[in-house]
Amino acid sequence: MDDVERMAVIESILFVSGEAVKLQKIADLLEIGRREARELMDKLIDTYNFERRGLQVLQAEDSYQFATRPEHEEWIINFTGSRRKNTVSQAALETLAIVAYRQPIARADLEVIRGVKCDYSLSVLTERGYVEEVGRLDAPGRPKLYGTTDRFLREFGMTGLSDLPPLPEDEEESEDYIVT
Repeated sequence: MDDVERMAVIESILFVSGEAVKLQKIADLLEIGRREARELMDKLIDTYNFERRGLQVLQAEDSYQFATRPEHEEWIINFTGSRRKNTVSQAALETLAIVAYRQPIARADLEVIRGVKCDYSLSVLTERGYVEEVGRLDAPGRPKLYGTTDRFLREFGMTGLSDLPPLPEDEEESEDYIVT
């Protein structure tokens, strides 16, 4: 099987899945190594971007998924008759930003940084699939530790946490106030 046929198989897998597919799963299905699978995915992404197709291949860490291009949003809204409502409150966005930059982080640490309770924001972010439990703190009560998900990366247009913009210098001093 040549690369063109392999990329066609990958397209079919991404289309049928509807969800993100791990690189290892693609490599296993095609019976190739991870490196070769990554090269095929890079080539597929470049092809879709170069040809300015209506779909794009999103990468988040080691997962890939089909998505429509954001610049076609108005056309999609006109076709479907509705605007996709997937907004998150300002409080939830602030909580999400803290989790993204400080992960893994306990709820108590989030609340110290924000200065308010974060239960509701964390439950909304978890329900939306942006945040998940990534472990437990080795402390009394073993509080949950939270981190961001691949869905967070995909929906916010990032391939990894290294895509987060750097924090301003004066914000880094606030680390002294984090409860550990």
